[in-house]
Amino acid sequence: MPKINQKFKQKLSSLVVFSTLLATLAACSNGSSEHTTEKPQPLLAEKITAITVTPENWPKQQSPIKRIPEQEAKIAALLAKMTLEEKVGQVIQADIASITPQEAGKYNLGSVLNGGSSAPNGDIHAPPQEWLKLADQFYQASTDTSDGGVGIPLLWGIDAVHGNNNVVGATLFPHNIGLGAANDPDLMRKIGEITAKEILVVGIDWTFAPTLAVVQNDKWGRTYESYSENPAIVASFAGPLVEGIQGKVNTDKFLSQEHLLANVKHFLGDGGTQNGKDQGDSIVSEAAMRDIHGAGYPPAIQHGAQVVMASFNSWHGRKMHGSREMLNDILVERLGFDGLVVGDWNGHGQVAGCSNVSCPQAFNAGLDMFMAPDSWKGLYQNTLKQVKSGEISMARLDEAVSRVLRVKLRAGLFDAKLPSKRSYAGKFELLSSKEHKAVAREAVRKSLVLLKNNNQLLPLSANSKVLVAGGGAHNIGQQSGGWTLSWQGTGNKNSHFPKGESIYQGIQKAVHAAGGQVELSESGEFETQPDVAIVVFGEQPYAEFQGDVADLDYKPTADLALLTSLKQQGIPTVTVFLSGRGMWVNPELNASDAFVAAWLPGSEGGGVADLLFKDAQDNVQYDFSGRLSFSWPASPLDVELNIGDENYQPLFAYGYGLSVKDQQNLELLSEAVDPAVSQVNDQRFLFAGDPVQPWRLVLNDSGGNTQVSASSQASSLSKLLVQATDHQAQEDVIEATWQGVANLLIQGNPIDLTAKTQSGMALAFNYKVLKQQATKVTLSMGCGADCIGELDITSALKSKLSQGWQQANLALNCFAKAGSNMEKVDIPFMLAADSGLTIQLSEVKIVEPENTESCEL
Repeated sequence: MPKINQKFKQKLSSLVVFSTLLATLAACSNGSSEHTTEKPQPLLAEKITAITVTPENWPKQQSPIKRIPEQEAKIAALLAKMTLEEKVGQVIQADIASITPQEAGKYNLGSVLNGGSSAPNGDIHAPPQEWLKLADQFYQASTDTSDGGVGIPLLWGIDAVHGNNNVVGATLFPHNIGLGAANDPDLMRKIGEITAKEILVVGIDWTFAPTLAVVQNDKWGRTYESYSENPAIVASFAGPLVEGIQGKVNTDKFLSQEHLLANVKHFLGDGGTQNGKDQGDSIVSEAAMRDIHGAGYPPAIQHGAQVVMASFNSWHGRKMHGSREMLNDILVERLGFDGLVVGDWNGHGQVAGCSNVSCPQAFNAGLDMFMAPDSWKGLYQNTLKQVKSGEISMARLDEAVSRVLRVKLRAGLFDAKLPSKRSYAGKFELLSSKEHKAVAREAVRKSLVLLKNNNQLLPLSANSKVLVAGGGAHNIGQQSGGWTLSWQGTGNKNSHFPKGESIYQGIQKAVHAAGGQVELSESGEFETQPDVAIVVFGEQPYAEFQGDVADLDYKPTADLALLTSLKQQGIPTVTVFLSGRGMWVNPELNASDAFVAAWLPGSEGGGVADLLFKDAQDNVQYDFSGRLSFSWPASPLDVELNIGDENYQPLFAYGYGLSVKDQQNLELLSEAVDPAVSQVNDQRFLFAGDPVQPWRLVLNDSGGNTQVSASSQASSLSKLLVQATDHQAQEDVIEATWQGVANLLIQGNPIDLTAKTQSGMALAFNYKVLKQQATKVTLSMGCGADCIGELDITSALKSKLSQGWQQANLALNCFAKAGSNMEKVDIPFMLAADSGLTIQLSEVKIVEPENTESCEL
């Protein structure tokens, strides 16, 4: 196992037993602190079958913000004037894709949001002017009193999680996992300040950040949204980030015109679910929930956090959205939170006995504002009925509305002008300004971790002949990851980042400035042999759901082949690895002379070049200072590997990272893979509406093939349209509409399904037929025109029209009998139709044998 740097040994040993340390951190307050003095419980995820919440075991602190009598009087006066309908409207938040400004005003909604891939006019690449224009429209509609209402201005919330990442031209900072490696709380404050300003430019009031999850299982697709597996890092960041966004509490900077509302999330335990399952169940002790997952909340609240978002996950089977013990007894009464509690995307609908359009249980538990993106109207009507019937008390409604109004008053919303008339509004030159880009570039430099540097290859002489290769080298979208313009971070081109810089472009500037030569070749081909090759590759962008993985094996083989080819030609090679988590890359490490974990650095690729190269005078510019905030796996199955665990045996330990001064060569690593790690995905093709790697979703008409890379896309000649939509979660379904003859197919490298066919396994898929007027629809599986077997499902689909969600289970043998060569299937699923079919799909997979062979839907 590589040795940890000497200066981190003392820190690491002190962190192995960090229960007491974190209890102290969590108990921070203004001099009033209570905490259990009993021996700290182990912080591992014990297998507990029931949980009893004891609020007295949680930190006791007071809100740092004193209530202002004038504001409280205004809240009372507004409550006295508001109709019941107005009050109910204030506790509901809708998505801009599902509501118009006029509707928001008519129903007196308290808030709107733009969820992932929601944008003005449905255009994720809309210019910033369109964002500001829409903000004006929502503000004007909400404050219109011509109907006799009180006209309370609404709040607009946005997922600005690594800069104002929804808006073209904004500064994109490294994702949180990289910032955790930087371990610089003061830098976090600067990032918060800059993000706030770039949000204010487009007239928005509220960011759904920072995320305070302490991820314990790296299979989770949101791992990169966490700063560290170590709660001490998260706790140290929470206060500075909130302060950067909102301003310093109890000063005239707090929620001033250069700041806006922060939102700490997700309360609580999102990073501790079993098997790293998104929205899953956290089976941990109360001590672990408090000291690991809750570590960031006491300091965030003490720095004035005004909004807390409830988490999707359960705790021992009980959804957080419905837990009064957590949302009220602990968050409000123990931790001293005096803001508003908002839900997550239809999260209330997952509470037992609830649906997306009805959930008094969550509201009564302490949820002050429902996030009801597309369910808002039905939820409004049902909540109104429930208050009238007494199922929700008027006292509870008034309490929630008071909290919403109090936050709006503190944010200055009642005194604010039209969004476009505010101090920072319309100052589009602030988006990726020179000063902002400099801070983002600093963050990139500080976040990169040097894992290998044999024979001290780095830093390179810039006056060299440099080959830059790999699919991530000149791809700003890939280096920025998920939550970048679109929800999953897909569908973007370099042209969508007009002020950004790819890693290649940063290298090009550095090399040319020193008189060197640089050549870009994604495949690694070159005209004259280079002195050194820099290969940039890694994970493709993803967000929640689609980012969940079965193990940490980096499966794409083309990148390893490229590295191996360069090695065989005797070319010194530097790998720059882009990822949202530590991954098992032993073969790639062995094939590289130097290896840099670059995480997801964002829009400032020049920060990578700063570390890779000396300056034009051949002096070292910057040293690598990033250190692992997550343990690096020694095996693809090391998915739950955290500092303090028993039998802690990572490849690179928490806190590891080389300096260019270190004379430390990494010996060849074992490339043996546990048999439990599947090298071929031959069973799961589509999940939550997205293809599962390495499979891809392709649209085909007579104009050729089009790979789906965005939430809304058309085939070459627009014969087939596909868009992401919601079913049980955000964009977990694809909806396909045929406007002519076309094919929807899942495609990839050939797999052998012979054994699965012989054992009676079946192709299963979940679908919903919205329209079926096509003259012929076929479902096929195979490997091309000569070896594909198709089934006619025209009538079967028509019989399922308007029947809701269905699950098909078709025996693989049906396709074999129809002519499919099951030994080399590269198209495991293809729907072919002509004009008139609209169908939704959520999952396509191969399942265990059914009792009887069925070839019918």
